Amino acid sequence: MKIEENKINSLTHIAFIMDGNGRWAKARNLPRTAGHKVGCERVSDIYQECIAQGIKVISLYAFSTENWNRPKTEISLLFKYLEHFFKREINNMINDGTKIVVSGDITRLPEKTQTIVNNSIEATNHCQNHIFNICLNYGGKAEIIRACKQIYEDIKLEKIDIDQIDETKFNQYLYTKDLPPVDLLIRTSGEMRISNFMLWQLAYAEMIFDPTPWPDFDKKHLRQCLDIYKNRDRRFGRVKDDEEKSDQ
Repeated sequence: MKIEENKINSLTHIAFIMDGNGRWAKARNLPRTAGHKVGCERVSDIYQECIAQGIKVISLYAFSTENWNRPKTEISLLFKYLEHFFKREINNMINDGTKIVVSGDITRLPEKTQTIVNNSIEATNHCQNHIFNICLNYGGKAEIIRACKQIYEDIKLEKIDIDQIDETKFNQYLYTKDLPPVDLLIRTSGEMRISNFMLWQLAYAEMIFDPTPWPDFDKKHLRQCLDIYKNRDRRFGRVKDDEEKSDQ
């Protein structure tokens, strides 16, 4: 399934950096893992609202290549929460016509997690209405380096010629090759950086840095962000029509 690139004033692809789980838990004198548990449950609400809003592609930064530096017990519980999420939501996603895809190298994940993720991908492979892209063991720099290596190998094997390499061809070597560029990135909890997330795909994305920690980021907060997005002027390097006329 390939979702066509969005028109200028529409929102086809929304991406989330789900930040603030640990700080949310600390503020309540709870272990960090409690914040991750609630944050994982929050995904269901936000997913449902995105579907209700007619958004075709949803990307979630679930586990980065840098997250392996966290305590092993925290990492283990993160994957257990992920497994529970798919078991809980898979039937709803099938009913919604949502296809699950993964960005990132999941071969390093626990075998049980890999099995559940792969089974979810297979179970929704026929779905055509929406795409739920979960980024696991994902890093934007690693994705670009992986693409460069694959291009190099294909040039050596004479599958492609170096003169064929342009933005369109390069995009075909990314995890997100069948997805449109990101239209809107939302990062919760107030941090104002993209943390190695979808470096290529965010080239012309609008960005909103909401101060709300992810476990508290509900449907109302999402609708507020969508209202902000609707009032943004996306020009993709062009000038406004009135500015162009004034220069003539």
